[in-house]
This record gives sequence, structure tokens and C-alpha cells, in this order.
Amino acid sequence: MGDPPRRLLLLSNGHGEDLSGSLIGQELQKLGLEVVALPLVGHGGAYRQAGLPVLGHTREFSTGGLGYTSLGGRLTELVQGQLTYLLSQLVLFFREARHCAAVVVVGDVIPVLAAWCSRRPVVTYLVAYSSHYEGRLRLPWPCGSCLRSRRFRRVFSRDAFTATDLSHQLGRPVDFLGNPFLDRVLESAPPLDGPGVGAPSPRLGLLPGSRLPEALRNFELMLQVLTRLPAALQASGGLQLNAALVGAIDKATVARLSRPLGWQLEPSGRLCRGELELRLHWGEFQAVVQQADLLLAMTGTATEQAVGLGKPVVQLAGGGPQFSPNFAEAQRRLLGPSLFSAEGEPGSERSLGGTAALVGEVLHQLQHTDLGERCRRNGLERIGGPGGAARMAGQILQVLNEPSAPLQ
Repeated sequence: MGDPPRRLLLLSNGHGEDLSGSLIGQELQKLGLEVVALPLVGHGGAYRQAGLPVLGHTREFSTGGLGYTSLGGRLTELVQGQLTYLLSQLVLFFREARHCAAVVVVGDVIPVLAAWCSRRPVVTYLVAYSSHYEGRLRLPWPCGSCLRSRRFRRVFSRDAFTATDLSHQLGRPVDFLGNPFLDRVLESAPPLDGPGVGAPSPRLGLLPGSRLPEALRNFELMLQVLTRLPAALQASGGLQLNAALVGAIDKATVARLSRPLGWQLEPSGRLCRGELELRLHWGEFQAVVQQADLLLAMTGTATEQAVGLGKPVVQLAGGGPQFSPNFAEAQRRLLGPSLFSAEGEPGSERSLGGTAALVGEVLHQLQHTDLGERCRRNGLERIGGPGGAARMAGQILQVLNEPSAPLQ
């Protein structure tokens, strides 16, 4: 029986993980390798958009699945059949892994354990874990034992601090090569259309997220924050407002959601309330993030991308199941001084009014302190520079070209 073909199986367990996996997969294809993907969560939209084959019949869950969800989110996953679906995906993985030269894991303990059990050579990018959370990374059992195995030929971390910490813990090299998800937001984007572009007034970008129905509730909270902004920022020309929306949040949905809050959707596609004017953008995420001075965000990966670009971010915690107060607090530990957050229960006046005041305060700091430069330095430290996907692909190719080593 000959060696398996130079076919690689990408295994990931989250929407953000799919994005990074798709970018790594594209770089592997450029190196002449065959790549297939198996997302454990959702439909693998990032892989499909990248033109990578997705194995099996995929399914989406309302919570996003396998994420940093609330207890209610976990119960919802069980009711919706997440566990049964996960088991069926893992069965498919073991069947397909036998025909692949190596497995590339983008995720955390579940795909790590599955890859170890496959007895194939493994390269893993631990995008879900960081020592910034608690100062020392506590890997869940049995993740540490798996990563020490010779089956894992390369281990990549999501930041330099974690690479140093894990290298000591595991007794093996752990490398930080950057984060592939940053590459996507660095892609060239045209200037946002309409008057005001290039004007000196500051620009605030809104990132309510992509998972429905949570993103709709997030957007509603953001509209309430805007009506509480300081008067100078609500005045005409005081602030440029741009929202990056997913296609599922169409104009009819926006009109229905915003009307009870006093907003009017204009034929031009802008939301207006008094002198406030919010421009809505579909398919222009990169432009909104790149051209914003400050982001108001209720997202995971998109917030990390903004921080990687050196942008300050004001968080607004919601009711979850994904962007809950617990998730937001963990994200602040992960991303550090680029993030700002007001206190108060989600949707409370303390939270909404405090967030609005914080937007004004951070914009003032951007104009009168070195906050912008501090955020740029922090982004480089926490996220890294561009080109992470290509560097990882190069290391994976090296693994395939190395002499076969015994698999423990």
C-alpha cells in the first residue's frame, strides 16, 4: 500500500475558525496541494466562498455551536441536536482522514482530540486559546497530552505571549506566525460612497455581528446608543456613522426594527433620526473597518480584526448567546487596552448611556492623546502582522516533505 496522496483535511469548529481555515487552505492550494474542509459548526460558508470543497451535509445552529455561549445557549444546542450532529461529523472525519496525508486543525480541544485519534500527522492552529486570559494558559484535558504527541508536527498559537507560555508547558516549540483572519480585513477596499468621505469629522463604524437573530438584537441596542451620544456628536457633521450588515439583515428588516425607536429609513438606504444619519453597508465590511476611527462592536472575530488594524473598539455587551457579558469580559482580557466597555446590564440605561458617553470619550482621546499609536502597538502584539496564512502554509508543506516519523 503506497503513501497517501498529498491531500489535506482542514478541521475547524467555529465561524471565525472557518475563516482562518479557508485562508490557510487557499495558500495551501497555491502550493499545489489538494485541500478539503470539514467544519464541525455551521455550513462552512467561508470555505465555500474560498472555493474549497466542504465535506458532508452541514447544518447551522442558532447559537453558532461549540462557541463561548451562555448556559441557555448550551441548552438550546442540546435541544436542537447539536451533540448528535457533532458525532455524525466526527464519524465523517475519521472516514475521510484515512485518505489524507495530514490533518490541519483550526480550533480547540474537540478537533484537537479528534485529530489525535485519527493517527494522522497533525498541524494545529490554536486560535481559541490565549495566555492573555489568565496569565497562564490552562489547556482543557486532554488537549495538553495530545499536543505533546509526535502526531502533532507543528503547533501555532494566536499570539507571542501564548507561544512562549505553551512552549514551556508542552516542552516543545510553539510558534506564533500571525493570525490568518487579519489578512482578510487587509484586502483593498474602495472608499465608502456618499458625501462626508474625507471630511474631518470622526468616523464610527458599527459591527452588530452576523448570527441571526442575535445580530438583530445587537443592532437594535446600537441604535439606542446612537440616540444617547453627546449633543455635539449628534449634530450634523459631528460624526460619520457607518454600519456593516450581513445580507440577512435586509432593508425591510432594518425598517421594521428601527421604526419603533424613532428612526426613518430613507430611499437612499440611510437611517435618519433628527440630525443623526447612519449609512448602511452590505458586503463592505473591510471598508467600514478600515475607514473607521473607532468601532462600536458586538462581535468576536471582527473585533479581533479591528484590533489587528490598530483600531480602538467600544464594546456593547448583549444578551447572547454569543456576545454575552461573559464573552465580552473574556475578549477584553484577550485584546487588552484597545477595548473599552461601560458597566451595566445589557440593554439597561446604565449600559446604553455609559456606552454613548464612552464613544465620546474615546474619540476625544484619539484627537488629544497618543491613543491611536498605543492601539497600533497593541494590535501588533496581540494579533500580529499580515501574512499569517502564507507562513502557516509554508510550515505545513515542510511537514509533508519531512521524513516520516513514528506516530505515538
